[in-house]
Amino acid sequence: MSDEPTGRPPVVDLATWQAARDELLVREKAHTREGDAIAAARRRLPVVEFDGTVEIVGPGGPVPFLDLFQGREELVAYKHMWYDGAPHQGQCEGCTTTAWHVKDAVYLNARGVSFAVLTTGRWDEVASYVEFMGYTQPWYSVRGLDEPVGGSMGYLTCFLRDGDRTFLTYSTTGRGNEPANGSLGLLDLTPHGRGEAWEDKPEGWPEGGDPCWSWRSAADGTATWGPTSRPVPQWTRPGATPVDTLGRQGDHH
Repeated sequence: MSDEPTGRPPVVDLATWQAARDELLVREKAHTREGDAIAAARRRLPVVEFDGTVEIVGPGGPVPFLDLFQGREELVAYKHMWYDGAPHQGQCEGCTTTAWHVKDAVYLNARGVSFAVLTTGRWDEVASYVEFMGYTQPWYSVRGLDEPVGGSMGYLTCFLRDGDRTFLTYSTTGRGNEPANGSLGLLDLTPHGRGEAWEDKPEGWPEGGDPCWSWRSAADGTATWGPTSRPVPQWTRPGATPVDTLGRQGDHH
């Protein structure tokens, strides 16, 4: 007989837990060291020079890309996807996770790194969205521009400046955006993790939902990617009301 909860790991005393925790710590430290080694290799990647005088559009009108560095040598930019003509609730939920988690870049700035959000949206639409979301980090429209300034959206990109010369140094793909999303890192520490079906979990654990299932919700807080949803941070914004459409062509995500 056992008094352990169904579908849960074994219930043990503190000393037994500590021994198991210490065993896992060995793997965690190896993982950290490998991450350090990968970061070292990342710093040694070749770079691509591009024209830093190319103009992008911000709240004050067209400015050269060089202005995004704000006099600093390094720049991290997030390329935010955009759905033309869509209302606020129809904008990208995945990109919202990154932009929302980097609402304040003071720690980057203290290290001599600037931060900006780039998007292909028309500036009038972008400006309205930025005001609604309450974002204070700088946003710019790169509509119609090619890589590395414009081009594909949905990932983090790093740049280096040497005087008036500008260089692309690194960009993410897919889950490479996760370092910006501190909530995912914290969820990975919890017993139920992200609550997603792909995760390896103890037998009997909740099966979990689709990846990113919790990133949109209806007005009552119910997770849904349907037409009544908004990216979850939007419900904290003044004036956010229930909706019945995402208002974007093809309704894809």
